Amino acid sequence: MVNSVSLQVLNSTQTARRGNTSRPVMLIGFQDQGNLGLGYLASTVSSYGYRVAVYDVETESARLLEAAQTLHPILIGFSLIFQFYIHRFNDLIEYLRRNGVSCHFTMGGHFPSLSYRETLELAPGLDSVVRFEGELTLLELVDCLSNDTAWQGIQGIAFRQGDQIVTTALRPLVDDLDCLPHPRRDFMPMETLSHTLMPLLASRGCARTCSFCSIQTFYRTAPGKIVRTRKPAKVVEEMSILHEERGTTIFLFQDDDFPLFGPVWRRWAGELIAELHRARLPGRVIWKMNCRADAVDLDLFSSMRDAGLYLVYMGLESGNDEGLKTLHKQITVQQNLRAVEILKGLGLMFEYGFMLFDPSSTFESVRANLHFLRTIVGDGSAPVVFCRMLPYDGTPIKEDLVRSGRLRGDVCNPDYDFLDARLNEFYEALTQYVDIRGWIHGYQALSLQLNWILNELAVLERLFPPVDGLVAYKETLRKITQSSNNILLQVVEDLCMMFSDGTPISWTPESVDQQRVEFLEELASQRTAFLSRNQEELLHAIRHREFAPTVRT
Repeated sequence: MVNSVSLQVLNSTQTARRGNTSRPVMLIGFQDQGNLGLGYLASTVSSYGYRVAVYDVETESARLLEAAQTLHPILIGFSLIFQFYIHRFNDLIEYLRRNGVSCHFTMGGHFPSLSYRETLELAPGLDSVVRFEGELTLLELVDCLSNDTAWQGIQGIAFRQGDQIVTTALRPLVDDLDCLPHPRRDFMPMETLSHTLMPLLASRGCARTCSFCSIQTFYRTAPGKIVRTRKPAKVVEEMSILHEERGTTIFLFQDDDFPLFGPVWRRWAGELIAELHRARLPGRVIWKMNCRADAVDLDLFSSMRDAGLYLVYMGLESGNDEGLKTLHKQITVQQNLRAVEILKGLGLMFEYGFMLFDPSSTFESVRANLHFLRTIVGDGSAPVVFCRMLPYDGTPIKEDLVRSGRLRGDVCNPDYDFLDARLNEFYEALTQYVDIRGWIHGYQALSLQLNWILNELAVLERLFPPVDGLVAYKETLRKITQSSNNILLQVVEDLCMMFSDGTPISWTPESVDQQRVEFLEELASQRTAFLSRNQEELLHAIRHREFAPTVRT
């Protein structure tokens, strides 16, 4: 069932209209690692008798057209995650319209919710935008369309009315998340060594106010409680169902900020740990979550590790105090360093977000950031990753750049100039010397490949019986990661010195790329050799699902 309070309001106006479920609903969005947003929409609407078909937006357009023509849906809903993809979605929308698909088109997501005018202007084939949390709004919209009644007055939408774009009253956020049905998972789960990965949510919302993040704006614009947590028993129940019915052994919590910070959420985390042990899941499943560095606590994370936690993602973002201030992280460099130290001490794998460049950047801050990265991953504990902060719609930092006259580009490709013009030249040179897509971003990037194999290593350690040579293999991976990190950081540092002080550089884009290729080849070679040596033992463990002890030191 859906949220009880919201459902009472919905039923009071919809009971007489609900019931015509003869035509299905079609939902389209990115399904990489699974789209729980689409999953919750699909399960909510289907729980009221509608057939719902979910498709990956990366499916060939002709196949999506064929599906739309075959299904003859009452509505097609598009899930847009990032504003950079609005043109891609619009191309699909125009293609469907040109080929006779005339049903109602709507779109939801962070960008459409916060920038509904721009969305409707950039995608004129849309009929409406569903704003903020969309389960109840989409359900009511489908009910109205299926019964051919007016939909323009329902809560939480935006649409065109003549030459005007109008919005209705915002629908409150779902208060009780446990009243929502479990999300549909209409996608092939990723696997590592035949262990399947599934996304999961324990909460919605974020109490933090980072200036670069649209999430905090998203949850503060609609009425309702900003952060809502599910009952720990309900979270573990869903994990148990997925484990028993679909064989899921690796859970990826996609909460914006896993509820850990402060006494109330620490109690919640303690209850979750107790429920996991009560369900006898530790040793049979492992899980990953996202949090801030100031939530990392030795005792709590030790208990979570023993309950299956194996990977922690933290948005560290900056290694200098000015950058943290600009990004409104409300945290210190020392807190970031302490969190990394605790995780390493507990043997927990960590990944992190990091912005080498932001609107306040100077050559000094870049060098401080490089020093910070050397401090946390110079030992090869994780690969180097970094990016340039981009001013998304709906973020305070974008508004600051507008007020200061520094914002440039367009809504789909927002950008800014650094205060020191030499930094613009430095950044451009960096993209030539270090192919960011080759080293950090993109499916074949070195850092991504390293992260994937380190995840695979964690699965071997926690979900397999002891494997011969694992300790030596782990050390080999650490050395490859350490060497690649040192090369990448040295290239960035040398380029920084060239543009700040005129120091000559010996690197060329070709020599840097050759280093990257050699690291990838060495990584593939070492992995292949290790798996080949242990092939029979690993296959036996996979066939018989021999689980490791709860905690492996």
